[in-house]
Amino acid sequence: MFRAGLTIPRLFFISLVVAAGTALAQLPPPIGETQHSRGVALYQQHKYAEAITELEQAAKAEPPDSALFQESAVLLGQCYFMTSRNAEAIPWLEKAPPTTEVTYMLANAYLRTGKIDLSEHAFATLFHLDPASAGGHLLAAQMMLKQEYEAPALDQLGIALKLDPRLPDVRFLLAETDIFRGRIDKAIDELKEERQLNPGYSMVYYKLGDAYTRREDWDLAIPQLELSVWLNPDYSGPYILLGKCYLKKQRLAEAEAALRRALRLDPQNYSATYLLGQTLLALGRTEEGKQALEKSRSLPR
Repeated sequence: MFRAGLTIPRLFFISLVVAAGTALAQLPPPIGETQHSRGVALYQQHKYAEAITELEQAAKAEPPDSALFQESAVLLGQCYFMTSRNAEAIPWLEKAPPTTEVTYMLANAYLRTGKIDLSEHAFATLFHLDPASAGGHLLAAQMMLKQEYEAPALDQLGIALKLDPRLPDVRFLLAETDIFRGRIDKAIDELKEERQLNPGYSMVYYKLGDAYTRREDWDLAIPQLELSVWLNPDYSGPYILLGKCYLKKQRLAEAEAALRRALRLDPQNYSATYLLGQTLLALGRTEEGKQALEKSRSLPR
């Protein structure tokens, strides 16, 4: 018997609703969602070109304000960026939520496509700096130099210097570039100016010592390198150059001590190992010297 008030038509309606719900549950997800899932899976497998095809189709069906679309934008920007298709990466990265990683990729994509002003703005924003400030231009220059975009980086340093002639690090970066280009005298002048502005920065003394060694001015190099290691005793670079300078000046015991300290900090360093071998030979410790030189041949240069 039927319960009171529950008629046959109503029971029939309920059964239809249940059947419809079951049928809907068994339907495949919408095509856009399927492509999105496939795109995510391909991205996770580092199959970027294949992921792009799926995610672009998915993005066409996704509302621009939806979480799925935002994820598609991020992944498409990353896929294009990872495959060096920077111009195609930009519009997707611009649509993506501005996370640190997205902004970093966007700044580099702008840089690689010649959009220098946009790149500078993105790099400054990444580090929470005013893009119009001297610090913003300095920071952008540092990031550009890391990507080996020297010309725009030098332009940024020039702007920073005009905005704030006493800003630390600008002359240091200019000097590094000049040393690399063999403009040693110019680099020395810049490093001396930097030393006045940033006297506690150990790298200034290291690079100044480096510049003097390139001129073979060992007596001028040694005090700068000593100051560098006193400020930062945990970096191997100055010890290696000190070892070289001491060796050239025939201060062999000091050369050995400096080079062994360098190797404690960086055991696989080719230059330190090679110079130590030369020093030990000069000290008359032939077998030790030969062993060090032999070891140096197996080390990366």
